[in-house]
Amino acid sequence: MGSVLLSLSLSRLGLWASGLILVLGFLKLIGLLMRRQFLTRAMDSFPGPPTHWFFGHAHEMQQTGSLDKVVSWAHEFPHAHPLWYGQFLGFLNIYEPEYAKAVYSRGGKGLLVLQGPKWFQHRKLLTPGFHYDVLKPYTMVFAESTNAMLDKWEEKARENKSFDIFGDVGHMALDTLMKCTFGKGHSSLSHRDSNYYEAVKDLTLLMQQRIESFQYHNDFIYRLTAHGRRFLRACQVAHDHTDQVIRERKAALEDEKEQEKIQNRRHLDFLDILLGARDESGIKLSDRDLRAEVDTFMFEGHDTTTSGISWFLYCMALYPEHQHRCREEICQILGSRDSFQWEDLAKMNYLTMCIKESLRLYPPVPQVYRQLSKPVTFVDGRTLPAGSLISLHIYALHRNSAVWPDPEVFDPLRFSPENVAGRHPFAFIPFSAGPRNCIGQQFAMNEMKVVTALCLRRFEFALDPLRPPIKLLQLILCSKNGIYLHLSPLGPGSGK
Repeated sequence: MGSVLLSLSLSRLGLWASGLILVLGFLKLIGLLMRRQFLTRAMDSFPGPPTHWFFGHAHEMQQTGSLDKVVSWAHEFPHAHPLWYGQFLGFLNIYEPEYAKAVYSRGGKGLLVLQGPKWFQHRKLLTPGFHYDVLKPYTMVFAESTNAMLDKWEEKARENKSFDIFGDVGHMALDTLMKCTFGKGHSSLSHRDSNYYEAVKDLTLLMQQRIESFQYHNDFIYRLTAHGRRFLRACQVAHDHTDQVIRERKAALEDEKEQEKIQNRRHLDFLDILLGARDESGIKLSDRDLRAEVDTFMFEGHDTTTSGISWFLYCMALYPEHQHRCREEICQILGSRDSFQWEDLAKMNYLTMCIKESLRLYPPVPQVYRQLSKPVTFVDGRTLPAGSLISLHIYALHRNSAVWPDPEVFDPLRFSPENVAGRHPFAFIPFSAGPRNCIGQQFAMNEMKVVTALCLRRFEFALDPLRPPIKLLQLILCSKNGIYLHLSPLGPGSGK
């Protein structure tokens, strides 16, 4: 009798649970349908390309050539068009300077960033950390990591065959950031540091794979998968490492001798700057805020410079006349010296123009997202309500023929002082724009100059015609099949 009652109770419990799941599922569906109705109405005045009944535009966006597909849509729909990932996630995709200005000149909610007063407080605290006096000694750090990579390339070049540069550039960029953030590079990493190093690389790859996979978009489902569990484990490793380093550095700062050692180092690392940052009231960042800022700097700084440097070297291989001219300028600046000084960076005029033109054609972050915190009215009178989602398609903006004549042509003179003077400030935004632009953009530009100058001084770069890169939109602009180049070592001081 007791077993029968227990069986009935379990059966009723199962029915209740099933009913509750159905009700919750129904409420979730109602919420999604209401959200879709809101987004559809918001973008009602913006015509766009036809959508798939289930995937929206996601299927086309996942295919090879999706970046250039958006460029073709930009010709058909000037200013902006709706972009749907599935049936319930819709963005207004913009690629026109005035539209970008209307949205990005006044903030809003960004993905992976803080909101409102907290963001503003952190920005004020961190800005002095990227002052040129602080950045000045990093030139040596950039050169140290780059020369280690170039020594590896000397060995690879002896095999007389092309190789993928993307992975090596990524390793060098992460090594540089470890030195600039924590004061230690790959050669001086402990076991714990090495785990962190691997976790950062893992997280970058896992985030990119998650964006590609439709079934991983739901947080609950994602956490149940092996992929999701691996992501959470890597997050834990990264957070534990940063927390431990913060604790150790704080303890060291309480010791006067250690404090003196830190002050006498040839450069302050990013963590030193964060620990010393205070607002007008003397309030410091909490440990949680410190970890968030360090993680942001590591993840955003590593991938973007990897992409920027790799595609620049591809452009140099593709346009040997510009490669030759950059090399001549570099050799002229260096003379008989082996290493660059801070003052040299300002003299790299042609190299800087070539870097900017490669960032125009191959922006490291081709697409960024924002949620409007207030309604916006665009220059043509069309409006969007608060809560609307915006996709700024930087790749399409940088190839917008209404803004850039002959946009597919590699022309560094677009960035000569006279040509820059008359250009819309939101026409070229490789580091985003407005109040939330990349705080580390000066750091990134300096790193790109030092790294690319050293690369061009040591090697001549040529294409592998059998392995042209296939552009792939992930978190960053990368290549589906790597970036394979032929490298020929050059003699010391060669202006070849």
